[in-house]
Amino acid sequence: MIKKILVSQPKPSSEKSPYFDIAARYGVEIVFRPFIKVEGLSAREFRAQKISLPDYTAVVFTSRHAIDHFFQLAKELRFAVPEDMKYFCVTEQVALYIQKYIQYRKRKVFYGSTGKINDLLPSMIKHKNERYFVPLSDVHTDEIKNILDEKKLQHAEGVMYRTVPNNFVGDEPFDYDMLVFFSPSGVQSLLHNFPDFKQGTMAIATFGPTTAKAVKEAGLRLDLEAPTTKYPSITAALNAYIEEQNKKKK
Repeated sequence: MIKKILVSQPKPSSEKSPYFDIAARYGVEIVFRPFIKVEGLSAREFRAQKISLPDYTAVVFTSRHAIDHFFQLAKELRFAVPEDMKYFCVTEQVALYIQKYIQYRKRKVFYGSTGKINDLLPSMIKHKNERYFVPLSDVHTDEIKNILDEKKLQHAEGVMYRTVPNNFVGDEPFDYDMLVFFSPSGVQSLLHNFPDFKQGTMAIATFGPTTAKAVKEAGLRLDLEAPTTKYPSITAALNAYIEEQNKKKK
């Protein structure tokens, strides 16, 4: 029977989250504990990439992390971000986050609706004379580079932040009936924290095909995978799984 679940994400900010409905419906305890955290590169580490931020007139932001670490590193490098710098963001939500660092002006902030770089291309091509800089994580693909190369846009990518394991303290209990992962990095962090991890009866759930693949490649048993046609969200899948497991125990 599932009584205690570890969800490897931050606690939802809204009390209306489906996780809380599941906890109330089945009397389970849900603990929100990220297995990974994001940290910025030092100015010295960034300089080693031979990138000069003053060379660029526009920045492409794919996430809030990218925004935070761009402005943080700019400050450490004593680079005064020009007022006429243009910003291209994959969603409006990401674009609005820039207000944390600059006075938001729509004439220099552009955003897409799908979260995909292709959605930004029409705006970027209209500004084809800009020199684009793309802040990235240490874990990334060449998708953005290849797309911008294809459109013959001037650009460079630079690593500004990285994903690292979020360490568990020695006396922290690990008495869960189920673990829920959302990225391969989370699975790697589990094995980093617990090199001798034995799954036993502990269930493992994943969201996304690459995370499911990481669990299997680690030699662990995957008990629940989402999304599926029937269960498009991890909470819908969890709800059905817990209901089924509790029936078996009665």
